[in-house]
Amino acid sequence: MAILHPVKSDEQREPESLSDRAMDNLRYIRATMERSASFTAVPGYGGILMGVTAIAAAYIANRQIYLVDALSVWLIEAVLAFLIGLLAMWQKSKIAGQSLFSTPAKKFAFGSAPPFVAGVAIVLGLWKFGHYYEMAPVCMLSYGAAVACGGAFSVRIVPVMGWLFMALGAISFLLPTNYGNAMMAITFGGLHIIFGAIIARRYGG
Repeated sequence: MAILHPVKSDEQREPESLSDRAMDNLRYIRATMERSASFTAVPGYGGILMGVTAIAAAYIANRQIYLVDALSVWLIEAVLAFLIGLLAMWQKSKIAGQSLFSTPAKKFAFGSAPPFVAGVAIVLGLWKFGHYYEMAPVCMLSYGAAVACGGAFSVRIVPVMGWLFMALGAISFLLPTNYGNAMMAITFGGLHIIFGAIIARRYGG
């Protein structure tokens, strides 16, 4: 004969631990705040340095006799600027106590990655088919799109810089081909310096 055990009513069940409930609430609040937070580790001083190296690269590239040599200068500058930006971002995030693997940082990275990757693919295609003079405007447009998309998860000034890159990149298509280095200096040099100074002043370096 089966033994029947009385079923506990809701009132008889053991109450949920108050500390467990508090921890769940804290985790929920923390996750919500992290999702709504902005990525503030965009480097201001790093942006200024990137601008300075871009102006130097434009000067050197403009003095080259062969176009391939000028493009090589900009390739070296692109690698250098990437390393400067990454190192400056890491340093600023470390000082601010914001991980580069936090939710805002991941949103910034995933938002900027598609336009950036598309821009690299287009530039390589232009290089392959010999459309060298179109590479500068495409670089401005794709970089601006990456900054604008990623900047949607950062401080407000970042997407503004991205849109200016895109506007000047579009204008570059209308200018004579010998204006390429000058426009690269204005965008990757001037805009980085101006907005880098604003970010450094308003958002802590």
